[in-house]
Amino acid sequence: MEQATLPHPSRTDTNSPPPGSNAPAFLQGIRYIRDPLGVLTDLRRRYGDVFTVRFPFFGRIVYVASPELVKEVFTGSPAVFHAGEANATVLEPALGPNSVLTLDDEPHLQQRKLLLPPFHGERVRRYGELIREVTRREMASWPVGEPFALRPHAQKITLTVILRAVFGIEDVRRIDRATVLLDAFSARVSLITKFPNLRRDLGPVSPWRRFLKARAALDEFLYEEISIRRGEAGGEERDDVLSLLLEARHDDGSPMSDEELRDELLTVVGAGHETTATALAWAMERLLRNPRVLARLRESLVAGEDDYLEATVKETLRARPVIIDVARKLTAPARVAGYELPAGSFVLPAIGALHYREDVFPEPDEFRPERFLDGKADNYAWIPFGGGIRRCIGAAFAEYEMRIVLREFVERAELSAPDSRPERVRIRHITLAPQRGTRVQLERPLS
Repeated sequence: MEQATLPHPSRTDTNSPPPGSNAPAFLQGIRYIRDPLGVLTDLRRRYGDVFTVRFPFFGRIVYVASPELVKEVFTGSPAVFHAGEANATVLEPALGPNSVLTLDDEPHLQQRKLLLPPFHGERVRRYGELIREVTRREMASWPVGEPFALRPHAQKITLTVILRAVFGIEDVRRIDRATVLLDAFSARVSLITKFPNLRRDLGPVSPWRRFLKARAALDEFLYEEISIRRGEAGGEERDDVLSLLLEARHDDGSPMSDEELRDELLTVVGAGHETTATALAWAMERLLRNPRVLARLRESLVAGEDDYLEATVKETLRARPVIIDVARKLTAPARVAGYELPAGSFVLPAIGALHYREDVFPEPDEFRPERFLDGKADNYAWIPFGGGIRRCIGAAFAEYEMRIVLREFVERAELSAPDSRPERVRIRHITLAPQRGTRVQLERPLS
C-alpha cells in the first residue's frame, strides 16, 4: 500500500516520534484517568500541536490538536486511517464486528448507508413530543428540597427515549426489562473497555466471565425483539429505527442479518443514551455555576427564542466534551505533521485539547455560549461528534434531544447547586462524566 502523506509546513521530516513525556506508561495512564481534560490540554501547551502519550496495553499514541492537523486526519485516506480498527480495540467485545463503529472501508460505508435514513432531520423531529413526554414524567419523580444526582435521572430519560425511538417498545414491562439488562451490561463492560488485559476467563467471578454472562442475557433480549418484529405485520408503517432497518436492503438486495441488526441496535442504544445523558448533566452543572448564562438562557426562552439554547448546547459540548478523543489506526506508514509514523500507529485528534485552544476559543475556561450565537461551529475545531465520514450518525438526534430536555429543565425547575465548587471530570466507561453526577437541589415543586 502506498504511503500516505500529511505535510506540515512548520517542521522538517524526521523518523523520530513526536515529543511527549518520558514518564512510565503506567504513571501517564494514572494521570490521564485522574484529569483527562487537564492532561491533554497541558501536553498540547507544553509540546505543541502534535505530541505522544504512552499508556499500558496501547503503547505510544500520537495526538494531534490543531484544526489543520485534525482536518488532515479526518480527510486522509480511509483505507490508511482506519477508525473501525482503532475503535474495535476497545469496543468490539461489546458492540460486535458488524457495528458501524468497528467496521472500515466498504463494509463501513454500506452499514452507514443503511443507518443514515432513521437519523435524517425530518425523522428526528418526529420524536420531539416523545422526548418531552418522557422528560416530564421523569422530572415528576425529583425530590423537593434535598440534594440528588441529576445524571441518573437524565439517563433514565435518554434510555427510555432511545428504547422507544429505536425499538418502538411501548410495553412498560419490556422497557423495564431492557433497562435492567442494559444497566447490568454497562456495569460489566466498563472494566473490559478500560483494561483489555482482563479479557481472560479466570472463573465465575472474573470480570470477563461476568461480562460474557451479561452480554449473553442482553443478546437474548435483542434477538427476541428482532424475532418478534420480523413476525409482525405492518412493520413498514412504523417509524422506529428497528422497523426502518428491517426494511433496509444492501446493494445486492439482501436484508440485514440478525447479527448485523443486533450489533447496530446495541451501537445506537449504547452510544445514543449514556453520552446524551452525560452531556445534559454537564449542561446543568455548567449553568448552575454560571448564573449569568442561566439567566440569559431563561430570558431567551421566555422571549420564544432558540438561538441561545442551541448555543448553550454547543458550548457545553465544547467545554465538557463527552468523548475525549477519536481514534485512527494506520494501516500503512504515514507522515503526520512532518513525523514519519509506522503502520500500526494510533493517531488521535485530541478533542479535549482542541476545545481549549486559546487561539480558537478565547478564554476557553469561561463558559460562554455567545461563541456560537452565529450558529456556526468549525468542522475541525469543534468536534464533539468526531468528523469526516466517521462523524457520529446520531449527532443531530443528540443535539435535538438535548435542546428539548434542557428547555424542560430550565423552564420548569428551579434548581440550585448544593456545592458551588465545579464538579471534576471523571472517566465513566469511555465518557467524561461529572464526578458527583451533577448534584442539584429542586427548590420548589415543578411549575
